[in-house]
Amino acid sequence: MMQFATVFNDFKIVTPLATQLSWSHFIELFPLKTDEARIFYAKKAIEESWGKRTLKQQIERKAFERNEIANTQMSTFKSELLNTFKDPYILDFLNLKNTYFEQDLERAILQELETFILELGKGFAFMERQKRMIIDGDDFYLDLLFYNRKLKRLVAIELKLGKFEAAHKGQMELYLKWLSKYEKTEGENEPIGLILCAESNKEQIELLEIHKDGIMVAEYWTEMPSKQVLQQKLHQLLIEAKERIARNTLNA
Repeated sequence: MMQFATVFNDFKIVTPLATQLSWSHFIELFPLKTDEARIFYAKKAIEESWGKRTLKQQIERKAFERNEIANTQMSTFKSELLNTFKDPYILDFLNLKNTYFEQDLERAILQELETFILELGKGFAFMERQKRMIIDGDDFYLDLLFYNRKLKRLVAIELKLGKFEAAHKGQMELYLKWLSKYEKTEGENEPIGLILCAESNKEQIELLEIHKDGIMVAEYWTEMPSKQVLQQKLHQLLIEAKERIARNTLNA
C-alpha cells in the first residue's frame, strides 16, 4: 500500500483507475519506470478488458514502447488515430519458419485471427481476405480488410515479405481511394492503410511523407527476441523515430 501511494500519488488519476482495476493489475504496474507507461497500460487494461495475465503479457511484449514508435510516425495524423497502431508488430504466435511466402503469412494470420486482433488492439473487426477490386477492367486484391469501430474507418492491411518499397505507397493509395469510393458508408471516416513489412526502410518512408496520405508502415517480427534484445531494439527504434520527427520539425 505504501508503494501504491508513492507510485499513484495523483488522486484525480488514481480514483477512476482504482474503481475499474483489481489489486492484481496494480501489482503488475508498480515495476514500470515511468508514469506514462503505467497510465498507458492501466487505460488499455480498462478499455480492452485485460485480465492480469493479458496485462502482464502486454508489458512483457513492450506494447507501450511499440505504441510510442508508431505514434511518432503518426504525429501529423489526427489525434484520434494515436495509440491505435504499433511498430513493430510481434507475430511470433504464427509459428512461421524461416522460409515462407506472403500467402503463408496471410493464412497463418487468419488461423490465429483472435490473437492477431489482440495484437492490433481493441475495436478491430475482420471483414475480408483478398478483397477484390476491379479497376479499369483489371483485378486487384487487398490482403486483409478490417474495420475499426472506435475510429469508424476501414483499415486496409497489406503484407510484404521484404523491405518497404516506394511502389507500395502507390498501391495502398489506390486501394484506399477505391475503398473510399465504393465501400465507405455514410457516417464513416476515410479509410486508412497499414503496410506490414519485414523491414520498413525508414528514410524512404520519411522522404515520401507517407503518413500524409493516411498510411502507416510498420515492421513485423515473426520471432520474439529475448527481453534484453527486445528492449535494445525498441530503444534504438524510438531514438531514430524521435530524430526523424525533430528533423521534420526543423524543416517545416
